[in-house]
Amino acid sequence: MSGPRVNSIFLGNSSGVNFSIILSPIDEETGKLQLANCSGSKRAGDWNLNVTPGMNTSKVTINLTRNLQLCLPNATDCCTTPLCVVETLQVLACRNSVMLAHLLIQAEIYANSSFTGNVSENATIIPNQVFQPLGSCPCDLTTGACDVRCCCDPECTPDLKQLFNESCFTGVFGGDVNPPFDQLCSSQSMEHTPDWFPFLCVQSSLNNTPFLGYFYHGSTSTPRVPPFKIPLQTSPGKLFTGYRQGDPIMTEENEYFTIPQQSMAGQCVGNAPVAYLQNFDVKCLTNLASYKDGLPHDVRINSGTGDFIQQDVIYRTITDMGKFITESESLHTAEVLCQNVTFAEHYTLIWKDKNIERINVTVFLGSLCDGEILTQRFTVKFLSLESTNAAELFGNPGYQVGKPVKAANMNASDTFGSLNIWQPAGRGLCTLATYTPVLFGLDSFSGCILEVGINEDCSLLRGNVTEKLNSLIQATHVGKRDNSSYSDLNDWVEIIRLDPFNSDTNVSSGNLKGICPDIPANLNIRIIFADVGAVQGIPQREILAVQISYSTVIWQFQCGLICENSVSFLPITASVQFIKVPAQPPVPLTRFEINYTEFDCNRNDVCWPQLFYPLTRFYTGEPYSQCLAKGLSLAFLVLLAVIMSNPWFSKLWNSFLV
Repeated sequence: MSGPRVNSIFLGNSSGVNFSIILSPIDEETGKLQLANCSGSKRAGDWNLNVTPGMNTSKVTINLTRNLQLCLPNATDCCTTPLCVVETLQVLACRNSVMLAHLLIQAEIYANSSFTGNVSENATIIPNQVFQPLGSCPCDLTTGACDVRCCCDPECTPDLKQLFNESCFTGVFGGDVNPPFDQLCSSQSMEHTPDWFPFLCVQSSLNNTPFLGYFYHGSTSTPRVPPFKIPLQTSPGKLFTGYRQGDPIMTEENEYFTIPQQSMAGQCVGNAPVAYLQNFDVKCLTNLASYKDGLPHDVRINSGTGDFIQQDVIYRTITDMGKFITESESLHTAEVLCQNVTFAEHYTLIWKDKNIERINVTVFLGSLCDGEILTQRFTVKFLSLESTNAAELFGNPGYQVGKPVKAANMNASDTFGSLNIWQPAGRGLCTLATYTPVLFGLDSFSGCILEVGINEDCSLLRGNVTEKLNSLIQATHVGKRDNSSYSDLNDWVEIIRLDPFNSDTNVSSGNLKGICPDIPANLNIRIIFADVGAVQGIPQREILAVQISYSTVIWQFQCGLICENSVSFLPITASVQFIKVPAQPPVPLTRFEINYTEFDCNRNDVCWPQLFYPLTRFYTGEPYSQCLAKGLSLAFLVLLAVIMSNPWFSKLWNSFLV
């Protein structure tokens, strides 16, 4: 042991067991420890023995009672040498003079290095380098050794300095901590001194040098910021003044409120922060071996005003596990290990202005067995407190990144529509793939695999592929804004469809067996949007146009040396691309701006068109009305000065006085 306390555990029933401690000196003749007996006590020398009995175990603690401070002059009860204690102990456990167990302890304890006496008056005072240099030799970095090229290092002998005397460090780092600076009047002898230097030079002593504070203060602190924990700016009575869209939601422990989400790589991150007013719906794959519980539901959430709200949790049991268990390995029933886990969590956050009013959580539980793959689902939905139904009434009517694009089918009695892409499952076949909505601002690419036979008719194949792709677009219009009303046609933009080639015109019939040209296997969705304004500093985005087109490929049956009557695969894909354009078309360049590029303010330092920049609309430092008033006042004063400097004005003024 190297400290004043050591703990040990005695296994077994301690009833009737006598614990004792003895000092075991080493026999000088044999060099062995003396034999111990059960006649000891719980105190030996400066050591005490304490026993805390338990059910089947007992905690044995040995404490050192002496002082471990180094001796000061004329002091007692202290350590005379740095190695203060060197002793050998034996702890015995006996019952009826029969030794049950013994523990050998070798103690080597050094004296405490902390100083508890009075501070001497001649203690070293480190100067404040803001007012005077901290050290006279900054390049002296190694204690007790000579630093190469550091000629001011006192550890460098004259013989060593001769090795690098011609290559010493210069400037402040080399020991010249108070060099004469260029603005000093005594530095006029430097080269290229301007003629006006004597009128603007500084007459000062070197103690007031600008090199003071050239080095940092030197104090360091170890950061102790745990993962997903940020310092908040606190004010009396409140934590902060509310959330803004995109801000991470905080918990009572000043940590992020986390729910599993998908990363940019498509993988699920278990401790991803939840952003304010940003909905998401993710699915994560896991199995029994890698399953981990998420954030406990008893964690209280910061409402945004310093108050904390409790989650209202409802637990339900999954009845149809086929929607969540995507793959199962064949294992014997007797060998399967099952556990009750979370299948899905649905969070509904009720908000108002910048605060969270209430949190409702629905947790679906089920049994997951070893060898099964679980598709967990996590959803977060923000609902306004002022909404009377499930419709979301955000303060910002525009689209926000990550929200589903609103679609409508104006040709049907039920105008509700959908704009989707595939979400493959299992083997990736189109027959097993499900749909997921197109999310605003997120470019995506998905697809599935279609099984095709060698004797497939090309016309039927084109029709089948087109039908699969068109099933993703169950809409004729797309909402301009997130709050587009189904009853107002002006809130929607019509989808521009560039239909694939017709089967009887401009399409090769494909006479070769197993080869079909002009198969519309790729669906391209292009959505054009623009920032048309801002609400509380958050951009208001609006969709301007939507175009759907198809890309054709040549399908060829893939087979080995022998093409049997088997099935080949045709991958079909759907891509979504969001294109941002200016809300208004930019002002076209004039012929003068095109030909005379030297007047282009973006390419040149001298910008003649902005000679009167404070009077133009581009200047935003002050309100335009104030800039115009100041400019007119200046113009009036200039005009008045010109008039008064004219000779005829003085004649007119003299005649007026007469």
